[in-house]
Amino acid sequence: MKMGLLWCFIGLMSTPVIAQKSEPTPSKVYTELQQYLDARASEFHQIPEDRKADLRELAAFIQQELVEGKVPQLTFICTHNSRRSHMAQLWMAAAMAYAQAGRVATYSGGTEVTAFNPRAVKAMRDAGFKMESDAKKNNPNYTVRWSDEQDGTTCFSKHYAHQSNPQTGFAAVMTCSQADEACPIVFGAAARFAMPYEDPKLADDSPKEAERYAERCQQIARELLFVAQTVKKAGN
Repeated sequence: MKMGLLWCFIGLMSTPVIAQKSEPTPSKVYTELQQYLDARASEFHQIPEDRKADLRELAAFIQQELVEGKVPQLTFICTHNSRRSHMAQLWMAAAMAYAQAGRVATYSGGTEVTAFNPRAVKAMRDAGFKMESDAKKNNPNYTVRWSDEQDGTTCFSKHYAHQSNPQTGFAAVMTCSQADEACPIVFGAAARFAMPYEDPKLADDSPKEAERYAERCQQIARELLFVAQTVKKAGN
């Protein structure tokens, strides 16, 4: 058995299957996030047409779930659940709220467990998210808010099959090519989408570090806002 697939089996076998409640998507985001997303909404022309086609497929899944009266569940997966998957989880929720496109529940996970990287945390804070940490050394829990109408989302690094994530009926959104290749089967997923992003980790400890994290944050926000706006238009 390949090591990547073994990681998928291990995570599934070691995790109890439980149901998780989904909170409604708040209709208003913080002013700073509103301004940040206003800027991203003017940048849709920067998204290549082939990428827009992939984003529309994700939007179609969300819209179909909404039409059927369900709360769409989206789990964003990357190898270490440390950067891109967390950023995508939070931006998808914030973008849906900004666009008032409907209720959605977003999650993230990895094929391995590390920690929500502080550089990615800083980029999200700089964009306008409010994030509080419990200060654990190895894998801290962050309580993240994008609206005062929201109770707060807990973010920490975990396997995608962790008990805090949905176990069935969710869309698996692969945010890095390594995880997409290493985990060919995402157990319990109702749909799967490959949406890889370049890893900002490549610039860690270099003069370009802050710039690369800001760029990735903007790209993920821009593309997932495109998804949310597409869902909104389809529902009108």
